Amino acid sequence: MHVRDGMTDVVLTLGPAHTLREASRQMSARRVGAAVVTDSEHAGIGILTERDILDSVGAGQDPDAELVADHRTSDVVFASPGWTLDRAAEAMVRGNFRHLVVIEDFEVVGLLSMRDIVRCWSGATTAAAAGVRVPARG
Repeated sequence: MHVRDGMTDVVLTLGPAHTLREASRQMSARRVGAAVVTDSEHAGIGILTERDILDSVGAGQDPDAELVADHRTSDVVFASPGWTLDRAAEAMVRGNFRHLVVIEDFEVVGLLSMRDIVRCWSGATTAAAAGVRVPARG
């Protein structure tokens, strides 16, 4: 299987001036653990993850005052839709992160999480597409 088979192709995009509270609201509403951050004044793209928000709140910072710009990761590792899921998982483990921004022709085309990879490997995406409920394993 490849990254294109597991990635989410509808990506939440945030701007740098969003507060962490607004970012967390949007991420929660969409049930995603990461958002791509675009900034016309900052070259490249960034990523904001639930871990970034958690670290800020855990440090006692005010999520209504803290801006996405100050908490995004700018040193992003990108994946290609044609990568194997094995290669993507290896990159995540090596870099100690759980999300990859998927780029094709210099544009963001998706986001891949460790959870997406596990779903693919477990067959959950095939079952979900067929309308079959996969029983939880204990």
